[in-house]
Formats: sequence, structure tokens, C-alpha cells
Amino acid sequence: MAVAFSGGADSTALLLACARQWPGQVRAIHIHHGLQEAADLFAKHCLQLCNEWQVPLVQCKVNAKHEAGQSPEDAARRARYAALSEAVHSHPDLQGVKDIAVAQHADDQVETLLLALSRGAGLPGLASMPAQWTRDGLQWHRPFLKVPGAKLREYLTQAQVAWVEDPTNQDEQFTRNRIRAQLLPALDRAFPQFRDTFARSASHAAEAQEILDEVAGASLAEVLQDGAPNITAVQKLSVARQSLVMRHWLKVAHQTTPSAVQLAELLSQVAACTTRGHRLHLKVGRGYVRREGAVLTWSAET
Repeated sequence: MAVAFSGGADSTALLLACARQWPGQVRAIHIHHGLQEAADLFAKHCLQLCNEWQVPLVQCKVNAKHEAGQSPEDAARRARYAALSEAVHSHPDLQGVKDIAVAQHADDQVETLLLALSRGAGLPGLASMPAQWTRDGLQWHRPFLKVPGAKLREYLTQAQVAWVEDPTNQDEQFTRNRIRAQLLPALDRAFPQFRDTFARSASHAAEAQEILDEVAGASLAEVLQDGAPNITAVQKLSVARQSLVMRHWLKVAHQTTPSAVQLAELLSQVAACTTRGHRLHLKVGRGYVRREGAVLTWSAET
């Protein structure tokens, strides 16, 4: 098993717990984002701690700068997961690793749910973060999703283990930090059990989305023509089913997600395809949906 190890309290608690549970079987991966001056100190701290615990450490540097229109948090998160996967698949010290553990906890799950609500997200967003999932041929785990962050710090304090504090976690220009600093304390006072109840809501949303994915997959199979959605077959579905099928097609076949505005315009254009001469060329997700004869195609933006 490999543990994503930033040197912060959460990942330090995770690495310590795993190292105690499976001595000699755990490796750590530290991702150096290079986004702040303290990054070199984080890497040095991680190396010192891993040497002390006799845990092999692999350190990777990534370019986590965000592009126009992309949030810094999202860019860093994407770069981090890509680097973790790449490290496991390519680094000789990580050969044989099939599982990666990451340290998001109950407070992170609540923050994710509140962010999704603030953006008007559908079920995929409200489902928040899964405890386990598969990506790039690896099994990923979040074992702390039911554990409050304060409990992890108590665990480290009792074990007399130090950790580093990321100064950007105090910067309330980031929405997640404002939620952590302002909303979570208020929720704690008003609804002391909110972590458990919010987690149940996220679980219900995830279960409902799983059912919808099954329905969407079956409906998509019925409208495919040579691997692409047949326009006339799609038009025969209800608008809600069209929305479900188009989202599923774009996600499963092309690994892209349309915005609500893009999806609405796509359905409007599909409805307008009543003659052979009607053209369709629409920006959707990271590319374009086009009409090619009787079917819809999608190609990445170039």
C-alpha cells in the first residue's frame, strides 16, 4: 500500500496509522506542488519523518499551476492525483503497489457537500467523495471519511508526532477555507451531529446516482448506432431521459462533463434536428458535439 503524504496533520495521521497496522508494508508518496516557498520545507519534513519511521518515501514534483477559468484548488488536486498514479505505475520503489490511501476526513466530506450545494450540483456532486474507488488500474481508499479532523490531531498529539501547517489553509479567499473557518463552527453549535447526518445524505445521493447510472447505461445502449447516439432515437426519449443519457454518453465514452448551460443547449439543438440539413456544432465539456448524418459525435478540443 502507498499513502499520499503531504506532511500535514491528516496525511501524517494516516501514514502513522498504516505504518503501525502494516509495518514494513507501507510506502509514502509526497507530491511537491512548487506553489509556495514552504514547499521545500514540507518535502524535507516528510523525508525526516519517513526516515524515522523506516517508511520508504518517493517524492515527485508537479506543475500545479491553474489555467484560465480553472480554480487553483482544482488544478492542484488534478495534478496531485495524476502524479500519484504516475508514480505508482513508473517508479521502481513502488512496484507491486495496487492500493493508494488518501487522508480526506469527515470535515473534508462536509466541505465538499456544501461546495456542491453552493454550486447547484446534481446527484454526482451531492454524493461527495467515495470511500473507495478504482482509477488507472489502482484501488483508492479514504479510510478517514467518518473521522473528524480534530480527532486526527488528537491522535498525533498523543503519539507526540509533529506535522506541518500549510499557510494557504488559513487564506479565506478560497471558498473551502471560508467554509472551514466560518460555517463548520456554526454547524457544530447548531447541529452537533452534522458530520454523521451530512454523510448519510451524501451516501443516499451516491446510491441514487448508482441506480441512475445503470438506467442511463441501459438507455444509451438502446439509442446507439455504430457506437454513437442516433438522433432520432434520442428524440423519442423524454427530456429528462435525454439529459441523463447525454451526460452518461459524454462521461463514459469521452470522459468529459457538460455544464448545465451546455447540456440544455445540446438538448435544444437535438430537438431542432428535424431535417437532414440541420447542422450541429456545439462546445460541450472539453470538446465539441457534432452531427454526422443520423448520429452525434464528440471530439476533443484542438
